[in-house]
Amino acid sequence: MFEELREYDNVIKIFASNPVKKDCKFSRIKVQYGEVKNDVVFFATRYGEKQAFQSNIRTNELYDWSVQNIVGQYKQILIVTKTQEITYLTNVKGKVTRLCRNIVNNSSAECHNRRKNYILNDGDNIPALVDLGIFTKDYKVVNSMYDKFKQINRFVEILDDVFKKYDRRDVTVLDFGCGKSYLTFVIYHYLVKVRKINAKIIGYDLKSDVVDNCNKLAKKYGYDNLRFIVADVTKDNLCNEKIDAVVSLHACDTATDYALYYAVSHNVPYVFSVPCCQHEINATIQKGGELDVLLRYGILKERVSALLTDGIRAMLLEDEGYSVDVMEFVDLAHSPKNLMIRAVKSRVKNNNNKERISNLIRKYNFKQTLYELLSNDRSD
Repeated sequence: MFEELREYDNVIKIFASNPVKKDCKFSRIKVQYGEVKNDVVFFATRYGEKQAFQSNIRTNELYDWSVQNIVGQYKQILIVTKTQEITYLTNVKGKVTRLCRNIVNNSSAECHNRRKNYILNDGDNIPALVDLGIFTKDYKVVNSMYDKFKQINRFVEILDDVFKKYDRRDVTVLDFGCGKSYLTFVIYHYLVKVRKINAKIIGYDLKSDVVDNCNKLAKKYGYDNLRFIVADVTKDNLCNEKIDAVVSLHACDTATDYALYYAVSHNVPYVFSVPCCQHEINATIQKGGELDVLLRYGILKERVSALLTDGIRAMLLEDEGYSVDVMEFVDLAHSPKNLMIRAVKSRVKNNNNKERISNLIRKYNFKQTLYELLSNDRSD
């Protein structure tokens, strides 16, 4: 059993999930073939409750590592080779069933060489992806980073759904809570190099050392209209010129609300927001009705509060005249914070959702910053 792992040069991927023991440290494990400095290795990612742990496995150690870390510890194990997909299933009595499916014409699991045509492609001169480790120095996708490369393209596809219809030659974008800004550099590349738009992007972040490094990278890449500024988006005065799009990728907690409020109050036509760390409702919500059953347990309360936060944000944007989509978005770190709110200004304002949201807030006595900011505007 599991002898196929001894033929390491034939193995592409291993997925292990559904731990046998409830107190298992890792909920799932992914092992993938890759290369480091022309040496073949396997990249292992073990997913804990809040963090992913990564390590490299030498090819001749794959079998022993898998026996120690996977075999017998997970109820479902998938091994993808160049010719087969082999699944091991363990039932409640401990009986193991082996299922095998032959792969026709080597079409499995990207099969090392399988590639899809993306907006950003293997060989494109995107220096930020080299610094991120997604591309080699000659702009080829690193085998072990192909999944992350797909995630970046997923993000660009969401932008492209909007900007492929953009009929102006210039665009100004604000990035709230930009952090290390790799995706900001990707946005700049996409707008300038792919869509051929004269883009100006300003990124805001609290950390001066991060901002300094991003400005150095922008200069290094020759991105003349990309700059970064130290600012607290919750209280500092920000850019007052005409803004075409607001981007907010993992701006923490209520910083997302201030980014959305800026977009609304400045009549920004395009908004792309990936919220993060929605603590506010979780910290203030109280029992008061039908949702009480979901507020009894900490992890359910946390998840319900996060979904409620983003649902209210989307509904408020609708009232402000935006067409809103809430879609799955997977970030570079495989984060569970993977919802994107995409909003496009398309109609006049209304109050269709206001009463529903107000009733929820009164019933469960929670705070929501975007709601409060917009309510204060209406009362002025």
